Amino acid sequence: MAREATADVGLIGLAVMGQNLALNLADHGYRVAVFNRTTEVMKHFVATEKPPGGLVGCETVQELVASLARPRKVILLVKAGPAVDEVTKELIEAGMEPDDIVVDCGNSLWTDTIRREKEYAGRCKFFGSGVSGGEVGARFGPSLMPGGDPDSWKHLEPIWKAIAAKVDEKTGRPIESYAPGKPVVGGVPCTTYLGPNGAGHYVKMVHNGIEYIDMQLIAEAYTLLTNLLGMKPPELSEVFDRWNDGDLDSYLIQITRDIFAQHDPVHQEGYLVDYVLDAAGQKGTGKWTSVNALDMGIPASSIAEAVFARCMSALKEERVVASKHLDGPRRAHDERRDELVAAIRDALYCSKICAYAQGFELMREGEKEYGWSFDFAAIAGIFRGGCIIRARFLQKIMEAYSRDNGLVNLLLDPYFGDQIQKGQRSWRKVVALAATTGIAAPAFMSALAYYDGYRSERLPANLLQAQRDYFGAHTYERTDAPRGTFFHLDWTAPGRPQVEIRRP
Repeated sequence: MAREATADVGLIGLAVMGQNLALNLADHGYRVAVFNRTTEVMKHFVATEKPPGGLVGCETVQELVASLARPRKVILLVKAGPAVDEVTKELIEAGMEPDDIVVDCGNSLWTDTIRREKEYAGRCKFFGSGVSGGEVGARFGPSLMPGGDPDSWKHLEPIWKAIAAKVDEKTGRPIESYAPGKPVVGGVPCTTYLGPNGAGHYVKMVHNGIEYIDMQLIAEAYTLLTNLLGMKPPELSEVFDRWNDGDLDSYLIQITRDIFAQHDPVHQEGYLVDYVLDAAGQKGTGKWTSVNALDMGIPASSIAEAVFARCMSALKEERVVASKHLDGPRRAHDERRDELVAAIRDALYCSKICAYAQGFELMREGEKEYGWSFDFAAIAGIFRGGCIIRARFLQKIMEAYSRDNGLVNLLLDPYFGDQIQKGQRSWRKVVALAATTGIAAPAFMSALAYYDGYRSERLPANLLQAQRDYFGAHTYERTDAPRGTFFHLDWTAPGRPQVEIRRP
């Protein structure tokens, strides 16, 4: 007997994110058909959870497709990579039609999303949407970054706006509710259509790159506070709690405060953070961001440095050996405690501004490369709630791009320029102190180098280009000739005139 098409949305993949997103959908009145490879997982989930909209358990993909009202909408929360293609093909074989929509909500590479939209055209509408906020965000309101066919978005928009995180219209502060079955009413949803094909997954990738550097900067502030001031977890928790009352107010600062306050559950004494091994994992999105920046020639150096910092952390055994053989300077300083804490706070904020400037500059280049048209104020707006990088100062970024969506770099906005001016003396002092005391602070240092490089009218690249012309005849431009006019000198035959290669 054929199943009646009564479900509004289908969802495949009932790991933690999938289950929580299904419950979020059902909390907002949507009837959700769910499928999981391991049938027992699906059965237990449906038997246990009774959300308002209701869940429809499906033992096969065919059952799921049959249960959906047209145009069918199926959300995939499966591992990025080949699994996405395998499930999409299964859905097509199970009866998905050309106007039905398959939404990949995993952390897929944006170029895969571009390929899939083309490959499955005529058999279904393939759509990509980034989801950020972790399991809690998925359950009670994530930041959603959709990109794909605009006609498909018309069908998805009311759903995405219902389940997304919400922020206050005037202040931009998150409006949160963690009561199952009682979602937030009102507020501005943290989602907006970003563009065709891979636009959504591209923005999600850059979001994750910013997340990498944001986390690394906080970790470096922590190591400076502990190594220079000997702060213990309770004191660190108090410092981060104070920082969260100001410009640094953010989800990552909040959870860092909470982490420092957590006692170790094993020994029932001491603090958990001191027992966590200093080897950080990664899933690849930070690497993708860095590689893409290199491919497009955008100096997202701090984001790349955050990725390399995780790579360095993974060399735990090597570092233990090296620590016994490689000496550094004695860790002493003459700074007053409160002044140094304030200086580290300023260094963190200035570095954070540069990190976000790099991420938004990369998105600006990405839209040129792939033919998208980003509304950067809207992107900053959807980052204000639900996602991992949500922070108070995203309201200021939104305001900066609202004033000028063509702003080429966040550092050129008057507000952020002024913030850097206020904090850079402390920033420089902290970076210098890290160097002279032998404390690794690659993200702080890289962010400052980025700022100094960006503000420099003249860099030593003239020497680099002369070297390139000397050994490889790569040509050079002259300061007294129009840009685009190239020259070559036969460096091994002094006295010979330079040769003009081509004109604009």
